Amino acid sequence: MPGDPMGNLMRQHWTPVCLLEEIAENDGTPVLVEALGSRYVAFRDTEGRVGLLDELCPHRLASLVFGRNEDCGLRCLYHGWKFDVEGNAVAMASEPPETEKSMCSKVKHKAYKTVEWGGFLWAWLGEEGKEPEFQRPAFAPNEDVQVSILKIRIPANWAQVLEGQIDSAHSSSLHSSDMVPAKVDSAAADDKSWYRPSTDKSPRMQAARTDYGFQYVAIRRPISNAASHDYLRITQYVAPYYALIPPNTSYNVAAVIVPIDNENSNFHFIAWGNPESTPSTKDWREFTHAVPGKDVDPITWATVGNMENRFRQDRVKMKEGDFTGIPGIPNQDIAMWVSMGSIVNRTDDILGASDLAIVEFRRLMVEAAQNVADGKAAIGTGTSNCQPHIASFQGVVPKESDWRELWKDNLIN
Repeated sequence: MPGDPMGNLMRQHWTPVCLLEEIAENDGTPVLVEALGSRYVAFRDTEGRVGLLDELCPHRLASLVFGRNEDCGLRCLYHGWKFDVEGNAVAMASEPPETEKSMCSKVKHKAYKTVEWGGFLWAWLGEEGKEPEFQRPAFAPNEDVQVSILKIRIPANWAQVLEGQIDSAHSSSLHSSDMVPAKVDSAAADDKSWYRPSTDKSPRMQAARTDYGFQYVAIRRPISNAASHDYLRITQYVAPYYALIPPNTSYNVAAVIVPIDNENSNFHFIAWGNPESTPSTKDWREFTHAVPGKDVDPITWATVGNMENRFRQDRVKMKEGDFTGIPGIPNQDIAMWVSMGSIVNRTDDILGASDLAIVEFRRLMVEAAQNVADGKAAIGTGTSNCQPHIASFQGVVPKESDWRELWKDNLIN
């Protein structure tokens, strides 16, 4: 929330506030943007410029989300006050002609700097004039990669969702019907399932901190050559918003989680990489059962599955062999996150050796928030590693391999 140490930490980073597809149309429907405990309105004007303004009109505080997006500005329905993408008042229909121009020159609505990149609209929500140069994220290192994103609004705290994305151990159980052990040389994927070269459900974990967050490896026994090789899955947490999930032979995977407030989050699950082997946005959403209008509300981005309908769990399919009875890898995760409650008392957790990444994340972010409260720089700012030079990794490798170096082979320039 605004003023909290964690909120202040996040405001020292560019924040992905909405999908570019939500504001694709010139003079299109304005979009309500909720991020970091505040509400904004995003729109693309007649000339294609993007504006991000505080949601409420400064006149009488009506929502600009209902406004008319026309003639290079957003006009409030209540009294016809109109603002351009920079927050300048350009018209006030309720004011007499002799005072309108003078009033417009005195009124400036709060507008935010934005960058369009990698399928997202990124905004600087921190102190005005203190924004660093925008840095391309690791999942969109250049214009040539395919970036396919699904978006889901989740009634759970940001950290709760993030912990699910950096937890490698759960996939061998929760996603076992979608991440299938197979005699493959490396993790593979098709339009039905993901395939793994291991049946090992209890990985050994190691972690190492970085100046942008931390990395960790889940070490499993491979199906083949188990005496001399290990199956490694390396995850990168890039503070504060995203994680690079171990890839497959067709495409890379990432997760971006942005807090709406303390009890709600926007979750983005991303397939990215070579356009020839990475699924399109449409195919990605169909594969993950996150299709707007079918699985997800096209306006609110909330899932059709919820606690009331048990996330559309099919008990007949469970008896036939499907482990969860819930269609789609993200939906399986979401059922677990939401079932915990929106904010969980983590002092009640009973953690084991497979929870090493969770422990590291909690320690790291508590320290990072305290550093910001003490007036120090936020984690991930001033990092020596340019984000496009960070990658995840998976593969069957000789046991003597140094996992801290393996991911460097996966970089896309």
